[in-house]
Amino acid sequence: MRPLLLACLSLTFAAPALAEPIGEVDTVFKLIGPDHKIVVDAYDDPRVAGVTCYVSRAKTGGIKGAVGLAEDKSDASIACRQVGPVSFAQPLPKQEDVFGVRLSVLFKRLHVVRMVDPKRNALVYLTYSDRLVEGSPQNSVTAVPIDRTTPIPVR
Repeated sequence: MRPLLLACLSLTFAAPALAEPIGEVDTVFKLIGPDHKIVVDAYDDPRVAGVTCYVSRAKTGGIKGAVGLAEDKSDASIACRQVGPVSFAQPLPKQEDVFGVRLSVLFKRLHVVRMVDPKRNALVYLTYSDRLVEGSPQNSVTAVPIDRTTPIPVR
């Protein structure tokens, strides 16, 4: 039981992903505190040079949102694209959690998982949210095809 608790806490308190804000739109006006929004952030894949993922997600405003106590909704969408020459510094695991964003103070995170499809020479990115006890089935998926002259190294 103790290793499971430590693993959950390490995921909960892990450093946030380095997101580059791209833009946002207001969805609900709040008289006090920031409005509810949809934000779009860019994440460069840390192990694949030349691939960037764009994630849109709901961000709760109001007083709770202003002080960081709000729980954001699980809705998110993802689009990953080749934005430059693709290169791999080292072989990739078949599946890896590459980004994470905190959606509540302690218990909820948005994940982006990279999966390698060696048959099609493609990188598949999946976004979903989880909680310490129960996650959400809402998810979004995208794929980045890699030129066959650059095979994806898998470990």
